[in-house]
Amino acid sequence: MADAIDTLTPAEDHPKAAPGDLNHIRRFVNTLDLERLTDDIATPDTLKNWLAERGLIDERAELTEADVRQAHAVREALRKLLLANNGDPLDPDAVETLNAAAKSAELQVRVGPDGVAQLAPVRTGIDAAIGRLLAIVHTAMADGTWPRLKACALHDTCEWAFYDWSKNRSGTWCDMKVCGNRSKARAYRERKRAGN
Repeated sequence: MADAIDTLTPAEDHPKAAPGDLNHIRRFVNTLDLERLTDDIATPDTLKNWLAERGLIDERAELTEADVRQAHAVREALRKLLLANNGDPLDPDAVETLNAAAKSAELQVRVGPDGVAQLAPVRTGIDAAIGRLLAIVHTAMADGTWPRLKACALHDTCEWAFYDWSKNRSGTWCDMKVCGNRSKARAYRERKRAGN
């Protein structure tokens, strides 16, 4: 019997987009572009705007440089989890960072007006925004979509988050034509050097 995920199709806006709110996690991790060395959430204002555009924080919130550092730490911890989804060992420091962030957000189970229970942060500001992101991670882990959200295996130069829509869940690179070819060329050069 096919998994429920096999009936999903990629989002229209991007072929590697994740379904539903899980796409917020993909896009959050991708706010840092390792190849171009650009960061879409480098300042308190850009971080607030990014979070507010997705309904993760009140647009009137005032963020600080410390909030930016906290968001960056959570982003990189999430990237480590996505690399683990792609075969890397799970980084215990990443787990510790995310557990600390969840504690800081004071995530609690809340029953909404529709009678559905979900995780929700008690805190406000950056803690609430990060708590909402972690609640999305929890939901994805519970519904089985989480293992398909991965970070590109081309370490140090890409690590772009992507959703693996392949039936056998074997996606390794964010783009086979670019990162897949770069990885294969690198492996070829290393084999050639080792043979000399």
